[in-house]
Amino acid sequence: MFNAETITNVANAAYVVAALLFILALAGLSKHETSKAGNAFGMAGMGVALIATIVLAVNNKIEPLGLALLVGAMAIGAAIGLWRARIVEMTGMPELIALLHSFVGLAAVLVGWSGYLHVEHELDGQGALELAKEGMLGIHSAEVFIGVFIGAVTFTGSIVANLKLSAKISSSPLMLPGKNFLNVGSLVLFVALTVWFVISPNLWLLVGVTVLALLLGWHLVASIGGGDMPVVVSMLNSYSGWAAAASGFLLSNDLLIITGALVGSSGAYLSYIMCKAMNRSFISVIAGGFGIEAGPAEDKDYGEHREITAEGAAELLGSADSVIITPGYGMAVAQAQYGVADLTRKLREKGVNVRFGIHPVAGRLPGHMNVLLAEAKVPYDIVLEMDEINDDFDDTAVVLVIGANDTVNPAASEDPGSPIAGMPVLTVWNADNVIVFKRSMASGYAGVQNPLFFRDNTQMLFGDARDRVNDILAAL
Repeated sequence: MFNAETITNVANAAYVVAALLFILALAGLSKHETSKAGNAFGMAGMGVALIATIVLAVNNKIEPLGLALLVGAMAIGAAIGLWRARIVEMTGMPELIALLHSFVGLAAVLVGWSGYLHVEHELDGQGALELAKEGMLGIHSAEVFIGVFIGAVTFTGSIVANLKLSAKISSSPLMLPGKNFLNVGSLVLFVALTVWFVISPNLWLLVGVTVLALLLGWHLVASIGGGDMPVVVSMLNSYSGWAAAASGFLLSNDLLIITGALVGSSGAYLSYIMCKAMNRSFISVIAGGFGIEAGPAEDKDYGEHREITAEGAAELLGSADSVIITPGYGMAVAQAQYGVADLTRKLREKGVNVRFGIHPVAGRLPGHMNVLLAEAKVPYDIVLEMDEINDDFDDTAVVLVIGANDTVNPAASEDPGSPIAGMPVLTVWNADNVIVFKRSMASGYAGVQNPLFFRDNTQMLFGDARDRVNDILAAL
């Protein structure tokens, strides 16, 4: 039999292996060709981490009731995870991810409160006396306070993001009077409370910072408009990572620290990349739209729109030499990707040069459209990013805008007063003909009307995108 020290060393070594597998997972997920392997590495790493945690718990002589609770919680979590993964639609992935981030935040809050109850709550207890003797009590108090704050901000912020993405609340930004002062003031108050708590740990200070952080998390995300929600999801991913790292420090768990730092830094970097792609200020977005005071877009009269039938669209496509398809979230909602893939194959068989133009935030989540098209077996070499294809619209006969709105809105580059002003978009209006698939003339997720719909070279094809694509296939 192994002794307790050997078992602890083996479990810690397993944590290192799990951390390496998580790093390999991130590397694999960075490319389409290796994404499946990346997922496999991530699952393997989590499996190793869970087994090592149980082994450590048994080795530390955890009470039978505690072990039963641990195993029971894992079983319930696994069942819920498998159920949600099986039933969730690809269109529901952004809000599901936001909800999962809230769980990490809540866990960090609970770990922080547990740390307080085990140490600071009983300053004459063994745990507090040992930390005080080592001169670490102040550091522990800071870890508790900061961990609770980050976790609570992540928790409520993620819930608001979930509600916005699932259209359960308005996607428009909340514009409270002095909202920037509220955000900055909350951060200053948090710093002051942290110093106070480190000097004199107190239950009511912890209650106060928990409530403050819950309100701040709600306000930060509620103040950000729907057009920036993809960045928010990535930002909350970063927050959840730092919350996990804070929990790792409290629990003296190296794996949580490493994993949290990986998630936190990669999420922050992805948010920065997306902000650059959308011409947004990274600091402005993560600070809840700091400095952005734009209200709702003015309801302008752009004139009359023109409509086209599926047969007319088929005629245009049949005589075209080049076609670019720019999908958006509406294509995902209609589950039209399979029909679009069939249409692509049929046009290519006729000698038409068909390609796809993908905006960085076309599906409310980075890579969302790419996954949908890959699922429908669209050749990956004809799926191009915005920067790769934007110069080609001038020489394109027909552009099909399928369920996209804000990502093809010329107001972003032509109207300085627009809420999406400066956001890089697909310049589809430069093509000879533009056919827009939409259910109605309603504005996009950012709540901004699109003047593209009223241009002379644009025609609207109304109805469910999947039905209209099938009608075009039949006409062809």
